[in-house]
Amino acid sequence: MIPRSFLFVPADSEKKLLRARSAGADALILDLEDSVLPENRGRARGLAREFLADRPRSSVWLRINPLDGGDSSADLALASAGPAGLVIPKLEEIAALHALDTRLTAAEQAAGLPHGGIKVMPIATETPRAVLGLSEYRNAPPRLAALTWGAEDLSAALGAVTNRNADGDLAFTYRVVRSLALIAAVAAGVPAIETLYPDFRDMSGLDQVARLARREGFSGMLAIHPDQIPAINGAFTPSAEDVALARRIVAAFAGGQGVVSLDGKMLDRPHLVQAQRVIETAEALERQT
Repeated sequence: MIPRSFLFVPADSEKKLLRARSAGADALILDLEDSVLPENRGRARGLAREFLADRPRSSVWLRINPLDGGDSSADLALASAGPAGLVIPKLEEIAALHALDTRLTAAEQAAGLPHGGIKVMPIATETPRAVLGLSEYRNAPPRLAALTWGAEDLSAALGAVTNRNADGDLAFTYRVVRSLALIAAVAAGVPAIETLYPDFRDMSGLDQVARLARREGFSGMLAIHPDQIPAINGAFTPSAEDVALARRIVAAFAGGQGVVSLDGKMLDRPHLVQAQRVIETAEALERQT
């Protein structure tokens, strides 16, 4: 199951790496890109390798530097340590993802790792070209595990003063991009991960955004601070009431009908699919505990 919460951790900070161990996030993203100064990236890679050796790899991802830059080659050397996956920033063309797939296959073979075991999750909207190419993810390599999106780099690329309205909500352009990223993920057959909520002190706002994301179809969310994890995990965990209703819906369709009536409402196959997803998520979370 794709994690509910992904916590970014600057890979050059021993203090933050230590705190991240007990943050409760389903997955950690050791950041080698934006939160690490170029002169500190060598140290960050060393600490990341040590962290991977001392932590269940299935929960540790790496955000590497853009594939069209020199730093990414050094970052990709960490593939031999077997992270769960790589978060790919500023990816503009699906061809680059296929080229990365070839490189990762070779790295897995050299390190004796399972083929395709290192997954990838692009941040799929950080440049205008990336937004226009979202439909190409339907032809992504099998190691594509999820898509996430971001508004900060995109607003800079567009020359915008801000990506938010006066009330703090995302401006129209970025709401459109968010929706396109969600649709692209579903079209590609992978989960969509909501972008980060920048005000890590505003727990009420975070809770609202996370719950809205789940209602709209996102499967998890990025985090930039350990204090955000409980709200995100809570928002993306089906409640007991959700699970009970889902089981009733599945039971109502047990006879193979295309349409059923439940509690005075007519339900069809999409309701069944959604109910099955709720049950699958709840059961997967139970197995993790």
